[in-house]
Amino acid sequence: MDQSAALKRYTLMVAATAAFLTPFMGSSINLAIPSIGREFSANAYMLSWVATSYILASAAFLLPFGRLADIVGRKKIFLIGMASFGLSSLLCGLAWSIETLIAFRVLQGIGSAMIFGTGMAILTSVFPPQERGKVLGINVATVYVGLSMGPVLGGAMNHNLGWQSIFLLTAIISVFVILLTVARLKGEWAGARGEKFDLGGAVLYVVGLVALMYGFSSVAASEWAKYLLALGLALMLVFIRHEINLQQPLMNLRLFRNATFAFSNLAALINYSATFAVGFLLSLHLQVVLGYDSQAAGLILLSQPVLMAVISPFAGKFSDRVEPRVLASWGMTLTTLGLLFLCFISAATPLWLLVINLAILGTGFALFSSPNSNAVMGAVEKRFYGVASSTLGTMRLVGQASSMAIVTLVLAMFVGRAELTAANAGQFLAGARLAFIIMTGLCFGGIFASLARGNVRSGPANGVPAPDPGTKT
Repeated sequence: MDQSAALKRYTLMVAATAAFLTPFMGSSINLAIPSIGREFSANAYMLSWVATSYILASAAFLLPFGRLADIVGRKKIFLIGMASFGLSSLLCGLAWSIETLIAFRVLQGIGSAMIFGTGMAILTSVFPPQERGKVLGINVATVYVGLSMGPVLGGAMNHNLGWQSIFLLTAIISVFVILLTVARLKGEWAGARGEKFDLGGAVLYVVGLVALMYGFSSVAASEWAKYLLALGLALMLVFIRHEINLQQPLMNLRLFRNATFAFSNLAALINYSATFAVGFLLSLHLQVVLGYDSQAAGLILLSQPVLMAVISPFAGKFSDRVEPRVLASWGMTLTTLGLLFLCFISAATPLWLLVINLAILGTGFALFSSPNSNAVMGAVEKRFYGVASSTLGTMRLVGQASSMAIVTLVLAMFVGRAELTAANAGQFLAGARLAFIIMTGLCFGGIFASLARGNVRSGPANGVPAPDPGTKT
């Protein structure tokens, strides 16, 4: 692909800044959850939905917008998504109740779905295959810089300026990304221009996934949630059957005939299901159980994302030369060990031991994520980059939503509708330990999914188009 150095540079800058925003938002808001609870007198169940609503909306709309971007243009959908994300961030900062905050977080999640579904696809459209691992590593590193800055900057802003300032900063950065994209990213990328958009499949997928995840997370708090859970499962099965029979589907299920593509996506789903809610739980542990303020808690949580940011570029570059399944499987193993330690966490756990364990988790996740992304993108040909990117992003976000659903369910079981204070710290700890046990079991199973993908260098499985000539697989 003959692209100018300037286009490459600005494309990476735009994609990296956008990749920074959403994890920064998530990790910083985790530190503000107790403050939001005090301001709105919200219980533990409602507070968990401040995080879950955003992730669930992102997961539900990512696949439809990823496909739509392939048809009408990735830059166009990216810009609309960034504008939506910025506006909804501003509205979140102006929220007047816990209900309105959750509603605006849903809108923010829809905007982030447009960004997630296009950012990596634009990167892989501009950069040649031999540079893919390096730029994906840099992109993943900026995700972890966002995770790193979230606890420190978000905790400090929440402590000194109030939780609303986090949303306002996010809105300002969004404006910068929009201006940079319009001024410097000339051209458009649409790998499936002229194809038909599967509106019926999109409706089935969005309604089915929301019903499934909402029903699961609410089953301990609502009598009718089990019916919603069953409805969601039924709709997802109908969606799969619907997609198989379409020539131009929303999700190209034929790609899953490729073992590398299938097991790399499954590994991502499991990994995020097992790890995403760790920051949420530990933020509450540090503030509610141990009594730290948000600024101090943010500094304590820093060790995990810092190591992610430092190691990810090297892991991504290394995965251009060695089998991704080796690096990713070692990363999943380290993450499992880190989660196993958290199963025994208590108010008496030494702080230094918690920091060392966070470092282990950060190292494990960095070794997993970049090589796994490289394996997914290397398993398909160029015209499927948008679909592959949005599919991987969907696995990531469904995993994150599943992780928060586990936490929401467990908190509803152990804390109920009570406000989360030091008075019920014991119930919170018992619930957190159960959540960590579930996550450890998931991550252990993920090691085998990672190993089962086979060697990427051997090429795609039968039935899936091979990558473009010259693509390193």
